[in-house]
Amino acid sequence: MCRNIRVLHNFEPPATDDEIEAAAIQYVRKVSGATLPSAANEEAFDEAVRVVTAATRTLLDSLVTKAPPRDREVEAAKAKARAAERYGPRGSTSA
Repeated sequence: MCRNIRVLHNFEPPATDDEIEAAAIQYVRKVSGATLPSAANEEAFDEAVRVVTAATRTLLDSLVTKAPPRDREVEAAKAKARAAERYGPRGSTSA
């Protein structure tokens, strides 16, 4: 239904408003069980996304860490390496 929600804290540059809203949409989709709300539920869905987006921004702005900021490209490379180890290289087929 939706991709995993990604860690947004402690990156340089910080998470963008678009990334935070995308995470909120993913969360609301998962909780509601719907990728797209019906017309009857669209207003409630949109309000939930707005509230979760605001709460996520408040959380990210309030968190404190002593760890150095993570690099998005380095973290993406680590995730690809973990996936390749777990699932094998892309495009390979087993007989």
